[in-house]
Amino acid sequence: MSDAERSLPVPKRLSYAVGHFLNDLCASMWFTYLLVFYHSVLGFQNAYAGVLLLVGQIADAICTPLIGYESDRTPGCGNYGKRKTWHLVGTLSVLLSFAFIFNQCLGCSAVTPQWASLTYFVPFIIVFQFGWAATQISHLSLIPELVTCEHAKVELTAYRYAFTVIANITVYAVAYLLFHVQAGEEDDPLSDALGPADVLIFRNLALIVLGIGALFCLFFHLGTTERRPDAGGEDGKRRTEEEEEEEGERRLLLPRTKSLSSLLQWNCWLQQPSFYQVALLYMSTRLIVNLSQTYISMYLINTLGLPKKFIATIPLVMYLSGFLSSFIMKPLSKLIGKCLTYFVGLLLILAFSYWVLLNDRMGEQVYGAAVLLGVGSATILVISLSMTAELIADQTQSGAFVYGAMSFTDKLANGLAVMIIQALHPCHTVLCCPACVWFYHYVMVIVTGGMAVIAALALCSILIWPIRIRPRDVPVISENGTSVN
Repeated sequence: MSDAERSLPVPKRLSYAVGHFLNDLCASMWFTYLLVFYHSVLGFQNAYAGVLLLVGQIADAICTPLIGYESDRTPGCGNYGKRKTWHLVGTLSVLLSFAFIFNQCLGCSAVTPQWASLTYFVPFIIVFQFGWAATQISHLSLIPELVTCEHAKVELTAYRYAFTVIANITVYAVAYLLFHVQAGEEDDPLSDALGPADVLIFRNLALIVLGIGALFCLFFHLGTTERRPDAGGEDGKRRTEEEEEEEGERRLLLPRTKSLSSLLQWNCWLQQPSFYQVALLYMSTRLIVNLSQTYISMYLINTLGLPKKFIATIPLVMYLSGFLSSFIMKPLSKLIGKCLTYFVGLLLILAFSYWVLLNDRMGEQVYGAAVLLGVGSATILVISLSMTAELIADQTQSGAFVYGAMSFTDKLANGLAVMIIQALHPCHTVLCCPACVWFYHYVMVIVTGGMAVIAALALCSILIWPIRIRPRDVPVISENGTSVN
């Protein structure tokens, strides 16, 4: 069967790809603006701002594998499908909680202790992270169920990431417009610095994000049909007459058997070495992408001393370049393979890290560095997700657990990394000291360059020991239930 026959029609691919749009919009705000909002706008200490992000990452890390496990074993709501049911639950949770995170504490005043305000935000963050995890895992788990061809999985992942980039572009474009409108209304030269007056900017940005995301979630639920386990769906219709004749001949020549080793349940994945190889690669990739996104704003403001509008324009450049590169991902991976494509992305990340290390006052050159980081991040993220889909292959019955476990490692590692960085911060007040300049400079270098080295080691292990499922030593059972070993 050709790749074209196994690929989804373009409208189906688009309807699937927009299903994670709300999550991507919220994630863009979460990673890019959470520390900036709570530290520079609400005035939280660095450690408290780090605690809130850590709580969110831990909640996400705990919810993700549990939701993956439940998503694999629950039948779903009626004929709606188990993946889409969990997607709907997650979407509603995000819509009900996210707006409270980027807003002032209701009922709090200037004399309210910071620990009390922190307690107020924690429940909303936990509900948001539960909803985000439910949406993410259910959406990723649909990939190996919608398509079976490896290149079709890369293509669907690229479509998904293209809309991830569009979501980030949307957030930064709207943020830039909001900052631009505010600048036009204020003549104070100090308005270029973030402060309490910017609460309305972030609140309005969160509300706009939720409205756009809800609309795209509606498109996903109306346009994507989940394949039922008891139905062949479109895949069965695509089979040619020749393939059916060949299958009929095999039925006549061989006894119909079902190998228990071909069906991996969640605990069986823990015995697969490839599971840990892909998990390390995915975790390293996410650390590069998420931590660079988290600290790019602090780096621009405190190290380079740029106006606050740059926390919208530089990320916008990053994701525009990433968006353009996503279109060549499939042909490039076909030409040189997924591993070499991932390595090309790592080289771009290392080039960015080296540029930042050598030039601590790059000024307008930061746009060129942003292009390197954007293209590199897009490349390694798409390929790491496609490698995860390759690991799952036809094991769709436990695919959500695999994605959940991968996400568990990255969320926990991200939360701990941010907490360690915040604990090492030289300043303990809202006002930044001169040490901040060098602190964020080296954070960007270590986050990108250091994690790229770890990702390269994980990639080498996959090159030496390719991704494959090792057979389990269990009997093969025939159709009538007797052992044929």
